[in-house]
Amino acid sequence: MTDADFCNALVTGVERVTAWSGLLDRINVFPIADGDTGRNLVLSLVPLRGVATDRQRTVRDLMLSARGNSGNIAARFFDAFIRADAPGKIPDAIKRGRDQAWQAVGDPQPGTMLTFFDGLVEAVGPEPPTIDRAWARDIIDRLVEVVRGTTAMQPRLRESGVVDAGALGMFLYFDGFLNALTGGTADLCSVASVFGDRLRLRQPLHDAPESGYCVDMILSRHEGAEKEISDLCGEDESVVVIRDENLVKIHLHTRDRDLVRSRIGAVGDIIRWSDDDLGEQTAAFQKSRVSRAIHVMTDAAGSMTREQAQALDVTLLDSYITLGGSSLPESSLPPEILYEAMGKGAPASTSQASVFERHQFYQSALGLYGKVLYLCVGSVFTGNYDTALRWKADHDPDDRLVVMDTGCAAGRLGLLSTMTAGFAGRTDDPDEVVAFAKGAVARCREYLFVDRLQYLAAGGRLSKTGAFFGDMLHMKPVISPQADGAKKVGMVRNRRDQKSFAFKQLAGALKPDSPSLIWLEYTDNREWLEGFGEEVKKKYPEAEVTVKPLSLTTGVHMGPGAWGIAFFAVE
Repeated sequence: MTDADFCNALVTGVERVTAWSGLLDRINVFPIADGDTGRNLVLSLVPLRGVATDRQRTVRDLMLSARGNSGNIAARFFDAFIRADAPGKIPDAIKRGRDQAWQAVGDPQPGTMLTFFDGLVEAVGPEPPTIDRAWARDIIDRLVEVVRGTTAMQPRLRESGVVDAGALGMFLYFDGFLNALTGGTADLCSVASVFGDRLRLRQPLHDAPESGYCVDMILSRHEGAEKEISDLCGEDESVVVIRDENLVKIHLHTRDRDLVRSRIGAVGDIIRWSDDDLGEQTAAFQKSRVSRAIHVMTDAAGSMTREQAQALDVTLLDSYITLGGSSLPESSLPPEILYEAMGKGAPASTSQASVFERHQFYQSALGLYGKVLYLCVGSVFTGNYDTALRWKADHDPDDRLVVMDTGCAAGRLGLLSTMTAGFAGRTDDPDEVVAFAKGAVARCREYLFVDRLQYLAAGGRLSKTGAFFGDMLHMKPVISPQADGAKKVGMVRNRRDQKSFAFKQLAGALKPDSPSLIWLEYTDNREWLEGFGEEVKKKYPEAEVTVKPLSLTTGVHMGPGAWGIAFFAVE
């Protein structure tokens, strides 16, 4: 085993967790049914993608990136695990990681990720292993039973009939890691068949939504403040504390975030703070899922947020945004962070998920749903369509995955996916859904307005000379994504002209008194676009007008100040 083999296996594990993160969110009922274990693990494990470049930085970034209960516990484990650089060091690294994870949790519980780490230590054993397929297969088989056993260890898991989401997340990780380390990923565990009904809630939850907040914070570490911090955290729930040389990372659930912030702030400087409303998350988790004739999957480049996709039960296949040396899934990067950094001159770029990760997305979707319609971003924009077709030819003998080259991107793709998912809940015939999607493409239209041409030039979509003269003359292109590429359909000088152009396109396609769907897509200009949305609503009172983020893939190429309008005429 070379260090390169080890680092490659670490990344393979991350990619597998990412592709199955939607499943983890769906079964996340313990300790709180807030449906965010998958999301939190994706965000928390992102630093492992760069482990081959700088391992010490990866250790630091794991603590800074950790989100939620599961993510912070996992980060503490991987802090130790990634330090193994030879086969003989793997057992000890796993044991140290397990011990660190247990020590970080204020009230450790059985039937969780911690139980998985215990099982991993036992399965690997104390002796330096022989790294081969038989060794990996034996460990994976034993870990299957560890994960299955979590169902009986907590009342909430037992009542819901599912395995623990965090434990399953780590199983997915190590199934990918161990297979990659020992020669390839052809023998990955069939998660859907192995765990079967334990991946579906036995009955809908009807608990009252939780109150309070899920908080993650990072403090500067002052000498003598340790006991005060521990005492303050002891009053809250799901506490995880990670200590670094000069920082302390704290995760907790609290009913009063303002009180926590003021108390913690009195004993240490708060460097970073984030919180999620548990009431909103648990209420969203308990909403009944509409049974659909065919499951819809699409690309996150379609201006559909993760929250919207969850509400519609749509699978999002992420592209990646690289910003300041870090790469994040598009649907997990807050727009304000991207555009603030771009405005300060930070380079930003986009890339597709690895072929392996994309293959895992197809497999996870077919593992959970009988039939899947993949509304793929236009083949002129990415290679996703060809990748899906090649996978389908080798792995879909029953024709359960329908792959459609939509020719769409950004808001056009998001609208198409939204309308198709809605229609899929109103029919029992999958073929009708596919036919609807094909017919709906022409009814989805989008116009994108550029504010500064420098970003198009930086991305190679416009010459730097053209950008210079365009900015000098205050001329800004209007772009529409089409099946044969992004087309320039107009030139305007300012926002007043942009609004006039938008209203002209709406007037040519929509009747003021007919129902329609209109999306106004922002970058760093949400407040302005909300004001414009009020004007649109006055002219089209029967329309559903939504202000939402522009696809970050599109935003990287168009830059701050850009915006878009996408609309769908309802027949």
